[in-house]
Amino acid sequence: MANNSYSGVKNSTAEANHDGEFGCTLKDLRSLMELRGAEAINKIGETYGDVQGLCSRLKTSPIDGLSGQPADIEKRKTEFGQNLIPPKKPKTFLQLVWEALQDVTLIILEVAAIVSLGLSFYKPPGAERENCGNAAGGVEDEGESEAGWIEGAAILLSVVCVVLVTAFNDWSKEKQFRGLQNRIEQEQKFTVIRGGQVIQIGVAEIVVGDIAQIKYGDLLPADGVLIQGNDLKIDESSLTGESDHVKKTLEKDPMLLSGTHVMEGSGRMLVSAVGVNSQTGIIFTLLGAGDDEGDEEEKKEKEEKKKQRKNKKQDGAVENRKKAKAQDGAAMEMQPLNSDEGADAEDKKKANLPKKEKSVLQGKLTKLAVQIGKAGLVMSAITVIILVVLFVVDTFWIQNLPWIKECTPIYIQFFVKFFIIGVTVLVVAVPEGLPLAVTISLAYSVKKMMKDNNLVRHLDACETMGNATAICSDKTGTLTMNRMTVVQAFMAEKHYRKVPEPESVPSSILDMLILGIAVNCAYTTKIMPPEKEGGLPRQVGNKTECALLGFSVDLKRDYQTIRNEIPEEKLYKVYTFNSVRKSMSTVLKMADGSYRMFSKGASEILLKKCYKIMTANGESKVFRPRDRDDMAKKVIEPMASEGLRTICLAYRDFPVSDGEPDWDNENDILSGLTCLCVVGIEDPVRPEVPDAIRKCQRAGITVRMVTGDNINTARAIATKCGILLPGDDFICLEGKEFNRRIRNEKGEIEQERIDKIWPKLRVLARSSPTDKHTLVKGIIDSTVIEQRQVVAVTGDGTNDGPALKKADVGFAMGIAGTDVAKEASDIILTDDNFSSIVKAVMWGRNVYDSISKFLQFQLTVNVVAVIVAFTGACITQDSPLKAVQMLWVNLIMDTFASLALATEPPTEALLLRKPYGRNKPLISRTMMKNILGQGVYQLVIIFSLLFAGEKVFDIDSGRNTPLHAPPSEHYTIVFNTFVLMQLFNEINARKIHGERNVFEGIFNNLIFCSIVFGTFIIQIVIVQFGGKPFSCVALTIDQWLWCTFLGFGSLLWGQVISSIPTSRLKFLKTAGHGTQKEEIPDEELEELDDMDEIDHAERELRRGQILWFRGLNRIQTQIRVVNAFRSSISLYEGLEKPESRSSIHNFMTHPEFRIEDSEPHIPLIDDTDAEDDAPTKRNSASPRNTSPTPPSPATAAPPTAPVSPSLNQNNNAVESSNHLLPEGTKSGTPSAPGSPLHSLETSL
Repeated sequence: MANNSYSGVKNSTAEANHDGEFGCTLKDLRSLMELRGAEAINKIGETYGDVQGLCSRLKTSPIDGLSGQPADIEKRKTEFGQNLIPPKKPKTFLQLVWEALQDVTLIILEVAAIVSLGLSFYKPPGAERENCGNAAGGVEDEGESEAGWIEGAAILLSVVCVVLVTAFNDWSKEKQFRGLQNRIEQEQKFTVIRGGQVIQIGVAEIVVGDIAQIKYGDLLPADGVLIQGNDLKIDESSLTGESDHVKKTLEKDPMLLSGTHVMEGSGRMLVSAVGVNSQTGIIFTLLGAGDDEGDEEEKKEKEEKKKQRKNKKQDGAVENRKKAKAQDGAAMEMQPLNSDEGADAEDKKKANLPKKEKSVLQGKLTKLAVQIGKAGLVMSAITVIILVVLFVVDTFWIQNLPWIKECTPIYIQFFVKFFIIGVTVLVVAVPEGLPLAVTISLAYSVKKMMKDNNLVRHLDACETMGNATAICSDKTGTLTMNRMTVVQAFMAEKHYRKVPEPESVPSSILDMLILGIAVNCAYTTKIMPPEKEGGLPRQVGNKTECALLGFSVDLKRDYQTIRNEIPEEKLYKVYTFNSVRKSMSTVLKMADGSYRMFSKGASEILLKKCYKIMTANGESKVFRPRDRDDMAKKVIEPMASEGLRTICLAYRDFPVSDGEPDWDNENDILSGLTCLCVVGIEDPVRPEVPDAIRKCQRAGITVRMVTGDNINTARAIATKCGILLPGDDFICLEGKEFNRRIRNEKGEIEQERIDKIWPKLRVLARSSPTDKHTLVKGIIDSTVIEQRQVVAVTGDGTNDGPALKKADVGFAMGIAGTDVAKEASDIILTDDNFSSIVKAVMWGRNVYDSISKFLQFQLTVNVVAVIVAFTGACITQDSPLKAVQMLWVNLIMDTFASLALATEPPTEALLLRKPYGRNKPLISRTMMKNILGQGVYQLVIIFSLLFAGEKVFDIDSGRNTPLHAPPSEHYTIVFNTFVLMQLFNEINARKIHGERNVFEGIFNNLIFCSIVFGTFIIQIVIVQFGGKPFSCVALTIDQWLWCTFLGFGSLLWGQVISSIPTSRLKFLKTAGHGTQKEEIPDEELEELDDMDEIDHAERELRRGQILWFRGLNRIQTQIRVVNAFRSSISLYEGLEKPESRSSIHNFMTHPEFRIEDSEPHIPLIDDTDAEDDAPTKRNSASPRNTSPTPPSPATAAPPTAPVSPSLNQNNNAVESSNHLLPEGTKSGTPSAPGSPLHSLETSL
């Protein structure tokens, strides 16, 4: 990047430093970090001599690091900045209030209230009321009409209440999210050397001049220069967009950049830029992470997009600007875990995740809310129309009055009153509480899940987990304790069942073995003394290596003395462990100039490379293939069948006479080894795992184990855990065999083949990360079982990233997991324990049930309130429940009830049922029965009170009162009874599966008790002291007792309802199904691309527009075809115009072509999903070449899937492309409906 682009970075420290304390300034370092490869090396050479020179200028030692003196650290922070990127400012409470005010129904209410207020103050000059019809007459007393303004004011006040409650909820949610972000950040530590000691410090504490140790799986927290590296490979795609790993060496390219991932190897770097001055920081500053420019831009963009759609402008400029912007956005995704940007993570997530459809639950809810809202709208419209018609007919027809000018305000007042009644019906009908209930429930669950060691990074993961049908779990560390110990060994031709005494082993073998273990284990791995007296020694670093170091300690030898003699700098070459090699080797240069290499790795792999083995007398003898088979049978298989992981330790000498070997030719180097010893390492199963797995199986969740260990070990552990039960018909496969079975002759993966395997597969051993990804993808895409599988995956390694991303819920290990894995995950298990996953399932199901409970309650109130208001209005020309009362009911119903019912704690009983599928309706038949049953009861009571109440209680009738009449006892009783019935019904709503005992565990939920109790108290206050604003009159004790009794009746009636078997009621329908993918037409998906989520309400409104656009586009296509034939140019010419890229139609016009963007596409970490998305991006044919090239077999889609248009960033759409096309249209079909040729045919 050119220097000038940073002129905008506001950074006071960029001025030349005053005291010249350090040998180089911030500016020098920044300009150095711009350079790459050879340029950077030349620059370092010219300016500093070499990296050591740079270290001395920054006053640091490459071996011992900084002194760690607080004064020194502070000085560095002021001089070179801190390793933080200032977070984006959270929304203020006022902003949230403003957002809450945008609600349409609230706006309508406000307008109505203001009109009503204005009219109540307007006095018509001396018009005699009598002439305006009898409805207007009969106001007894002037004081009463004075009070006309109260209703308007009360409505406004209740709107304010609703808004404040909503805003407060949003605010606390935001706050929780920030807390979560900070917690994630604080957990992130990095290893640096200070004062010669290797310590872990928080990422924010890193300063320029620190010497940081980097290893496989790290996410670099700052920019730096490599001091020493072993086989270091970095994935820089997050900055450069190049997916190939970059090799870092001192000679070729020593520059390390923040936000990039270490994919292999290890090393040490000198930190040269932190925070806003690091490469990531610079990009953030350009993106304006510190201010709100981004939002403004986004708004403008959306406007632009709309304009473009309308005018179909032919200029690509805007488009390109947007694209460029999107690319800067790509770099943002870099460090959501990193303290580099506390809280814009939330906004960033919105900006950069490939747009996901709302979670299953939200989809169902939105759809339901839209349906209910529509019904409410219709009802309220009818109510208003009926009221107006009745009034007009009554006044001008029956009483035969002329319209007098003086009476106009009075008539308008009536119309406003009718309008307000209509709006209140609408307000009650629309369940605004739904989204609130979801949010509260999820936020509450997330908070509580922290206590269960689940750190949730994406809210909806929690609810998806409740639907999980399969869990693919790692073995090491998740099912087992990840405390490795060597328990058996084979050396000097003898199989020791426990660790041998040092005396019984020839000293020549022992010395060689200990030397090999000491130098050929990463120097970051060590055994530390136990934290508590009598505890186990602490294992730091790679656990398998810890086991080997522990083995050397058990053999009474100290590995540390050897490491002190041979520090890391003296190692001649290191081949670090990776998933391809499956072994690690270290080369030492001996005193006489010869080389000796030590290797360790999986026994079946390394023994194939051995041609000698050490004998009992300390000599080596030839080791033939048949000896190897012999050893496999007698040593390795018995060890493996006991669940041990077998590791082979070997060495090789390169004599001086052969000259220097070619170190890059790994196959030659790693051959002709001499086997020293084979050890069996045990990793005991966690005591709580078998029970947790039993719970999963009972809950209808299949647990599969995916591990890198060999198949015997895997089978033994799976049996111990209870994944494999004796006598069951299940299969265990190795990675190779699995791959052989799922690929066809051409080596492409076929979904049908996977479908034959996965239902029975329980253990996948010796699997590579791609196998894991293939398996997860295969299960998710499978259509064998009628409901789509919801898959959870656990992972800890960097290479698990793709599988974690692909899964519906990815669990990363908090302790053993690498940053990359945590980055890709949805939930982090802070204790790496499988039983925490079971807790997550329980919470997920609880969320689902809480929402259903809330719905059951809410819909009862809705149905009753709407019907009462509607019929009341039609018969008595006035709603029995007044606007303000309705708003109060709405508040209890929505806000309070969602709080009360959404915070029910989960019970073990949740794990006794099968998971609800994706298409299971939210409202089951049982719930429908409860809703209708309670509705009937409440309506009967309310109407009896309304039309016969005055006789029963012996009070004045409240019906047919004039416009500003005082509140009546009659209607107060109706209102009070209504509210009390809701309160008791809230207790009924606690159970949704038809249980009898609705009080069970009610006192475990204090929130519920306090809300019900609180609502009751407020209700008493409203009735006794509410007076005119609430249209209430104080009631007597008798009347209160009657109201309470009628309310309590709903509990008794609930028992009656639950006695009716649901199976008898065939006529009950379920409601609230999820949206099936197939229901959304492609072009709509494309439309929705602009929105962050598929919003079903929007969809309904846009249908019309779409049809209109479609017509317009047809004409355009026809014109284009005509022109094409005229000038005989390619048919596809037009497709490359920028306008066609933003048009809706592009989904229809070229489903199989990817329009190559004019700029290179920077994949986000999130974006390179390594699913069919990846090959399509690279291989799909550009518009000119119409035959889709076959995707590469490694990650290719099943052949049936067409090359999906990755234009549309909606991942779900890309994945579901397999389902969207009917079976007949395989990807070869030239004119699949919607392809350009097809539109040509239709146009012609």
